Amino acid sequence: MIKAEAKNLGFLHCGIAKAGFLEEEAPRLEAWLNNNMNGQMQYMENYFDKRLDPRLLVDGAKSVISLALNYYTDNKQVDASSPKISKYAYGIDYHTVIKDKLKHLLNFIRENIGEVDGRAFVDSAPVLDKAWAKKAGLGWVGKNSNLINKQAGSFFFLAELIVDLELEYDVAPTADHCGTCTRCIDACPTDAIVGPYVVDGSKCISYLTIELKDEIPAEFKDKMDSWMFGCDVCQDVCPWNKFSVIHSEPAFNPHPDLLNLTQNDWQDISEEVYQKLFKGSAVKRTKFAGLKRNIKFLGDKD
Repeated sequence: MIKAEAKNLGFLHCGIAKAGFLEEEAPRLEAWLNNNMNGQMQYMENYFDKRLDPRLLVDGAKSVISLALNYYTDNKQVDASSPKISKYAYGIDYHTVIKDKLKHLLNFIRENIGEVDGRAFVDSAPVLDKAWAKKAGLGWVGKNSNLINKQAGSFFFLAELIVDLELEYDVAPTADHCGTCTRCIDACPTDAIVGPYVVDGSKCISYLTIELKDEIPAEFKDKMDSWMFGCDVCQDVCPWNKFSVIHSEPAFNPHPDLLNLTQNDWQDISEEVYQKLFKGSAVKRTKFAGLKRNIKFLGDKD
C-alpha cells in the first residue's frame, strides 16, 4: 500500500528497512571525518550519533522508508563552451519538491493505518540516506559513493520517512555490481575519488562550487571541467546510467532561457537575470556572489 502510493506520487523506487544502529557505517564515517574529507562542511561533524541511529531522531522509530525520485534528463546547455550546471539543479529545488511528496505520503499512512509518528528527511538532516537506501534494497553504493540501481542508474534523489511503525522489511541489500570498473575514479577531474568508495569531499567539484565559501584554491585551476555549479562527471561515465530514463517531474524542467545562455551571457550575468533564472532553484544555495566567483574562476587565465 505504501509502495503503491509512493509510485503514484512519482517516486522511482521505495524500500523499507528496520530502524537501528548503522554498525558498518560508524567506522567509515569516523575515518572520513578524521581525514578532514568534509572540508568546510563542519555540519557533518555534528550529531554523529544521530547520523548512525534514526531512533535518536524519531522517538520509537521502527522503520526507515527510503525513496528515490528520478531527475535524469537528456537536455543539455546549447553552448558547449559555456559554464555547466549539474542536471539536478535545472529546475525547482528538489528539497521543496520532495518534501511536499513526503508530507503527502506520511498523511496517506496516517489516514490508512492510524496515528503514526514520523518525520520526513530530504538531504538536510543527519541521516545517512545512501546507507538506508542500500539497506532497503534500492541499490548498492558505487565506487563514486553514489547509490546505483541496476534498472535505473544513479540520477535520482534520495529521501526518507522515519516512522514509529513496524512494517514489512525488504530483503537483503543489493549486491555490488561495480566489478573491476574504475571509470568514475579515472574520469574525476580533481581526483576527488581517492580510492574505490572513498570521495574526498574537499576536492569534489560539487563541494568547491557550492559548499566552499572561500575562494577556490589555485590548485584546482584548469581542473574544473567548466562546472560552475555541481558536477555530473562520475555519473555521466558510469555504465549503469545507460539505463537512466527521462524524468517525468514538471518541476525539474529548466527555465526556458537557462539552457540557451552562451559563454558570454554567463560571463556578464546580472543579479536580475540570476534571480529570474533560478527562482526557487537549488542554485540559490551558492548565491549570486558564489556563482560569479565560480564563473570567474573558470574564466581566469594564469
